[in-house]
Amino acid sequence: MTLTVARVGITAVASSLPGREVTTADLQARVAAASGLPLPAGTFAQTTGIDRRRVAADDEYASDLAITAARRVLADADLDALDIDLLLYASATRDMVEPATAHVVQAALGSRAHALDVTNACNSFLNGIDLARSMILAGRARRALVVTGETPTRSMRPRLDGMAQARTAFAGYTFGDAGAAVLVEPVEAGGIVDVDSETYSEHWAVGGIFGGGSRHPRGDEHTYFTGNGHKLRGVFEKIGLGLLERVAYRTGFGWDDYAKVLVHQVTVPYLQRFVEVAGVPAGKLELTLPELGNVASATLGVQLDRVRPGLDPGDRVLFVGLGGGVSLMTMVWEVS
Repeated sequence: MTLTVARVGITAVASSLPGREVTTADLQARVAAASGLPLPAGTFAQTTGIDRRRVAADDEYASDLAITAARRVLADADLDALDIDLLLYASATRDMVEPATAHVVQAALGSRAHALDVTNACNSFLNGIDLARSMILAGRARRALVVTGETPTRSMRPRLDGMAQARTAFAGYTFGDAGAAVLVEPVEAGGIVDVDSETYSEHWAVGGIFGGGSRHPRGDEHTYFTGNGHKLRGVFEKIGLGLLERVAYRTGFGWDDYAKVLVHQVTVPYLQRFVEVAGVPAGKLELTLPELGNVASATLGVQLDRVRPGLDPGDRVLFVGLGGGVSLMTMVWEVS
C-alpha cells in the first residue's frame, strides 16, 4: 500500500551553542598582537556589528553541536532515534572529508536511518529541509531529522601577513559556532507551502574555504576563509530581489502575511541593506548577529528555535537563505 502525502512540514526544532564566548574586542586584540598590525580599537566590531560569538572548544566538533540539537529535538517530540528513517547532516562544516558526518551523528544517536550529508555553504540547512520534504513526498521516507553543526571559527586566520591579506580574510572574523536540528514529516495542515532558489555558479570563487579537496588537499593556507565580502554583497543585492518578487507573485503573500522573516545574517550593515532594498519590516526579523555572529547554515535554525514558542497555528514564516557559490533560497512555512 502506498501512502499519499499531500503536506510536509517542520514539526519540531532545537538548537545548540558552545559554552565558550569570545568577544569581538578580544578576537581583534589577539589577531592584532599575533600580526603586529596597528588595527584601530573597535575596527572589527564597528565594521560587522558583531559584539561576541560562541566558539567550540578544541575537543568539540561540528558533529557534537548537531548531536546536542538532535537529542533536544527528539526529546521535545517524545521520539526515539529509531523513529527516524532519514537523517540528513546539512552543513557547510564537516568533521572530516570521509565518511559523511551524518554517520557520526547517527552512531551517537543510535538511529538506523538512511544517513547522508548535504552541503551547499550557508544554504546547506535549508537545502536539507527541502530535500527531506522532497523525499517524503516521493514516498522514500516518513520522518526525517535534519541537523547542522557549524564550527566556521576554525577557518579564521590567527594572524595576518599584512593589510592586503586582512581584506581577503576579514569576512572570516564574522563567524561563530552553533548547531540546529528540525524534524520534517507529514502534517494535516499548513507545512512547507513554497520553495524557490536561484543559483549563479559563475561566482563560486568569490569566497570560501578552498582546502581539503582535490585542488588543495593539504596545507594550512587553504584551510582559512578567503573572500571578497563587498563583491558577495553586490551579487546578492543584484539577484535577490527577483527571487523575493517571484515568491510574492506565486503565493500572493506580502510582508504583512508573515509572522517572521528569518534571514541569513553575515554582518549588521549587510542586514540593514537587505531591509532597505527588500522593504521587509525590521520588526519581522529575528536579530542573532550581534551576540552570535555569522553561524553559517545554523543561522536559520537558531532563529527558528528562538521564534517558535511565539508562533501559533496558521502563522507563516519566510526563510531567506544566502550561500557562497553563490545561491539564494526561499522557503515559506506555515505552522500546523
